[in-house]
Amino acid sequence: MAPAALVLVLAQAAAIPIESTPAGPAPAPSAPAPAPEAAAEEPAPEVVVPLAHAVGLMTVMRIGEAVIWPDPFARTEHFAAHYGEAFTKPPIFDSSKPAFEWDGDPWYVNTIGHGLFGSELYLRARMCHLHWYGALVFAAASSTAWEYLFEGSGVRPSALDLVWTPLAGGALGEGRYWAWQAAGGIRAPVWRGVVRAVVDPFGEMERALGTSC
Repeated sequence: MAPAALVLVLAQAAAIPIESTPAGPAPAPSAPAPAPEAAAEEPAPEVVVPLAHAVGLMTVMRIGEAVIWPDPFARTEHFAAHYGEAFTKPPIFDSSKPAFEWDGDPWYVNTIGHGLFGSELYLRARMCHLHWYGALVFAAASSTAWEYLFEGSGVRPSALDLVWTPLAGGALGEGRYWAWQAAGGIRAPVWRGVVRAVVDPFGEMERALGTSC
């Protein structure tokens, strides 16, 4: 075959389209991956409820003091003088007295009584979504208000109470907080309610009455 004819045949062969055998139906497009679920938002801290709880608790305690120990807590004529001492003299601390009685009160009042008082202040703030350090500050501020504003009309503030109440209350209150949370794993609603009522009786009553936390 002449070279020119060979070139013509090759050119014609190149111009013929080559049909490819279909490899089967095209794969269906994959479904889009589900979007990740948004993390639950952490509830905003609530201050009004624990503040109202603290004021109500301390008011009841102050009335109880006036009933049980009318002298000096019910002697209204001496309130101004006692307030003057509370704000012009340092808190009471007598190192010559036995341990945990440095303010003149029995040791069980200072340790157990003020520990429970502080834990109630701390726990109420913790249950209303404050972090532990915020609840500790709240307990310390409320305890200071108790010593100076509520009890200061009868006696000078106690240095021991100012320190012990928030610290012991914070430790005990955090334990109560985790116990309340752990009770959520109890399947029986009745027993779950009983445990939570034992751990946080005032809080459970307030929530039953409609408080947000």
